[in-house]
Amino acid sequence: MNKKVSIILSLLGLSLSLSAQQQDKSWSMVKGKISSPWALDVNPKNVLPEYPRPQFERTGNWKNLNGLWDYAISAKSQRPAINQGKILVPFAVESSLSGVGKTVGKDSLLWYKTVFTVPSNMKGKEILLHFGAVDWRSTITINGKEVGKHEGGFDPFSFNITPFLNKSGNQTLTVEVWDPTDEGPQPRGKQVKRPEGIWYTPVTGIWQTVWIEAVNKAHIDHIKVTPDIDQQSLAVTPFLTGAASGDQVKISAWDGVTKIAEQTGDGNSAITLKIANPKLWSPKTPFLYDLKVELLAKNKKVDEVNSYFAMRKTSIGKDQNGIQRMLLNNEFVFQYGPLDQGWWPDGLYTAPTDAALKFDVDKTKEMGFNMIRKHIKVEPARWYYYCDKAGMLVWQDMPSGDLGNGWENRPGILDHGSDQNRTAESEGYYKKEWNAIIDALYNVPSIVVWTPFNEAWGQFKTVEIAKWTKEKDPSRLVNTASGGNFHPVGDIIDLHNYPHPAMPSPDYFGKDYALVLGEFGGLGLPIDGHVWQQKNNWGYQSFKNKTDLFNKYAEFTKRLAQLIPLGLSAGVYTQTTDVEVETNGLMTYDRKDIKFSEEQMKALHDKLYQINVPVNK
Repeated sequence: MNKKVSIILSLLGLSLSLSAQQQDKSWSMVKGKISSPWALDVNPKNVLPEYPRPQFERTGNWKNLNGLWDYAISAKSQRPAINQGKILVPFAVESSLSGVGKTVGKDSLLWYKTVFTVPSNMKGKEILLHFGAVDWRSTITINGKEVGKHEGGFDPFSFNITPFLNKSGNQTLTVEVWDPTDEGPQPRGKQVKRPEGIWYTPVTGIWQTVWIEAVNKAHIDHIKVTPDIDQQSLAVTPFLTGAASGDQVKISAWDGVTKIAEQTGDGNSAITLKIANPKLWSPKTPFLYDLKVELLAKNKKVDEVNSYFAMRKTSIGKDQNGIQRMLLNNEFVFQYGPLDQGWWPDGLYTAPTDAALKFDVDKTKEMGFNMIRKHIKVEPARWYYYCDKAGMLVWQDMPSGDLGNGWENRPGILDHGSDQNRTAESEGYYKKEWNAIIDALYNVPSIVVWTPFNEAWGQFKTVEIAKWTKEKDPSRLVNTASGGNFHPVGDIIDLHNYPHPAMPSPDYFGKDYALVLGEFGGLGLPIDGHVWQQKNNWGYQSFKNKTDLFNKYAEFTKRLAQLIPLGLSAGVYTQTTDVEVETNGLMTYDRKDIKFSEEQMKALHDKLYQINVPVNK
């Protein structure tokens, strides 16, 4: 394709995007802030149309409910007519892509209403209503009858709405949301009522895809998948709803079109498949097997789910100097990647399109990183799918909340650090949501580390929470407290140090814990025309041009190379993109300017992975 044709096609695509937005006069983006290139691709009649759950897929019988809904904001004591305007679901009400751009707060409620029909091919089946995520407390009503409530801003949930549906015709869905942001005890991540510094704009309401799905009364509710490369096996536990005694589950594993294993067993108990000579998943070779799960009633298939899995192992083990190392597939792999907030200038928590969601993962890979620390946020399932496909290791944080305790960032020092004295209600919110997040993400191959706490933000009952996390999922490492407060529990000790690289002393800590640099860098460079605000932007160390910025970064990678042989297992550079007033990203907040050459970055990073560290077998 020549350059002239490419330009014409690009302009045509832009024109089509603009016309799609202009056709519906009831919605337009809120002006006044920067936006990413993908904002122009948002069509209110076809918002995030991709299947939202790629690791548990039923083809055919689903309907996306994203789009323009009616909304209202009211006092907590009121139930208003929901007719104040249109909101574009699934973008949070504060975002520009929602078309609203208003804050709600603890003294108000956000209301949604939409009308949908059940497609004819779903008639006679059970209808499940799915929400990817709603922040924070939501009450779901169908045709004026309450279906259920949910508390939690980061975990998916669903309801069987079949008993509440009209026999035919229109169905009215209403969602009531209350979110106190940082004025409540719930996990809320980095959103605050008054954004500044490292704290960002509030996110209220629906922020992931809403959809309905048709299933038989007997169906597969979910599965739990655990690989074991040492035993060359895969344990799959299918959890069933509505199944009768004697119903069976057939599970088969596939390498492309070749079936490599198959077993049949009972539901709600583990079924083990032998995976002979497994192709191991890693950043260099991110091989994914396909998985098919079928529910059989009297040998007749009544449900089928398609999934995928990877054969990989994450563990710790000592090197030849007796220092604990993070291992992947029983070998030391230096893990290095950016701190990834996952925020967008136009969608806040929500990427404008699926291509935008994928872009951050792809660009990180192009720069030669092999890991992403997902910071104080949980992403839609499709983001993890792209990490699985790309071979991107993921450290998953628990979103923080209920702050107020003391932070001691120096390991081995008794001084400022303290556990937060949370109320029983606050502890309950944390434990319930952390449990739900781990359940939702358990099958994701790319996730290799769970991080319950960061920099003492709401940190409480540290030993109990770390042990509980490890007991719930022994297959992954637990980074108890990234940046402190430190306790003798978990697999990792994680230092934060800005701006230059440093590490916990291997002499003091290396015999018991893998040593990581959980945050460093934060080198800032505001790019005119690509900033959230013109003044008062900041980084941990600021620069005036890209050359000086790169040279300092290159200096830091040389120091990392010196630390790896001494015991450093991983490093996390702050951060993937600028976010609001933080201008310390590898890219600008709008993703329109890449501050570092991808080729130069990859050349630097490849040297880090070539450092040989033998481990005891």
